[in-house]
Amino acid sequence: MAVRRLALSDFRNHADALIAPGPGLVILSGENGAGKTNILEALSLLAPGRGLRGATLSDMARGQGPGGFAIHARLADEVEIGTGTSPTAPERRQVRINGGDATAAALGERLSLLWLTPAMDRLFTEGASGRRRFLDRLVLAREPTHAHHASRYEAAMRARNKLLAEPDGADPGWLAALEAGMAEHGAAVAEARGRTVDALAARLHDQPAGPFARAGLALTGWLAPADDAGSALADALRAGRGRDAAAGRTLAGPHRSDLAVTHLDKAQPAELCSTGEQKALLLGLLLAHADLVAEHRGSRPILLLDEVAAHLDPLRRAALFDRLDRAGGQVWMTGTEPAPFAVAPAHATRITVADGLLAPAPG
Repeated sequence: MAVRRLALSDFRNHADALIAPGPGLVILSGENGAGKTNILEALSLLAPGRGLRGATLSDMARGQGPGGFAIHARLADEVEIGTGTSPTAPERRQVRINGGDATAAALGERLSLLWLTPAMDRLFTEGASGRRRFLDRLVLAREPTHAHHASRYEAAMRARNKLLAEPDGADPGWLAALEAGMAEHGAAVAEARGRTVDALAARLHDQPAGPFARAGLALTGWLAPADDAGSALADALRAGRGRDAAAGRTLAGPHRSDLAVTHLDKAQPAELCSTGEQKALLLGLLLAHADLVAEHRGSRPILLLDEVAAHLDPLRRAALFDRLDRAGGQVWMTGTEPAPFAVAPAHATRITVADGLLAPAPG
C-alpha cells in the first residue's frame, strides 16, 4: 500500500499542498508548527475514524479558509480516494472512492494505516480508553470490517443508555432489540480483538531480542466466553438493566475491556517501565503488527511516525531506518531537524515543510 499523490485543500495550515512521494520512506522536516503533523493527520483520515488527533471536523478546516477542507489521494493501484467537508456542512464528513460517494468504513477496504504520535507515549500510564482505541486501530488494519461492527455497537449502546434513562421506564421490546444489536456487533468486536491480540502476542513472543523491546499482550477487563460471546453479552445486558440505569451507562461489554502490555524480557508491566522502554515497546509492537498485516492482507500498511527519530538513541535510530527499509512499504516520518534522518536511505523522499509550504529538502 502506498500513496502516489496527496493533495490538500484548506486543511489545517495548508491552503493548497501537493506531494508526490516515493514508495518507501517519506521524511518531512521543519520547525514546530510548520504543518508536518497536519500532513500525517490528513493521511490518517484516509482510513475509518477521526484520525490521529481525534479532532472534530470543523477544527481541521483552515482558519482563513472558506470553512471546509478536502483531502485527495491517488494510491499505488491507481484507486482515487478522498474525504473532506463542505462550508455548509462543516461537521459532516464526505467520502469518495473513484469519483463515487462511499462510507468512511469503505476506506478500510482500500487502505490500511498505522501510526505513532508523541501523545501516545502516555498510552500505558493513562486510562483504558486510549488503549482500546489503539487496539481497535491494530484490529482495523487486519480486518477492515471491524469499523462497521464497532460503530454499530457504539450506536446501539448510546441508544440503550438513553432509553434506560427514560423517566417512565424503557420500552421492553425496543430495549431487547437494542441489546440484540449490541450482542451481535459486540461479539464481533470482542472476537476480532481476540484474534489480533493472540496473533500479535505469538509473533512478538517468537521474535529474538533486539533493539526494540518485546511486548507481551493480553486482554483484561470484560471478557466473553470464546465459544458464545454473543449470548453471554446478551445475558449480561438483560441482567444488568437496573444497574446500568442507576449508573447511567452500560457496565458490561467490550467497551469495558483493556489491553495489558508487559515487557517480556523484564517480566514487568509496561506502566512500570521507563519512558524510553515504553517508547521501545510501543515501536516494537507497531513494527511487528505491520509485518502481521502484510502477511494477512498481502500488502504492508502505511506507517505514520510522528517525531519518532528524536526520541531514539543513534543505535536504535539506525536500526529503525534499516528495518523499515528492508521491510518495504511506505513510511511517513516527521522531525524538526533533518540531522536525525541523515542515516536514512539515500532514496528516501525528503521534504521541507515551512508555514504550510512544501519544498524538496536540500541534499
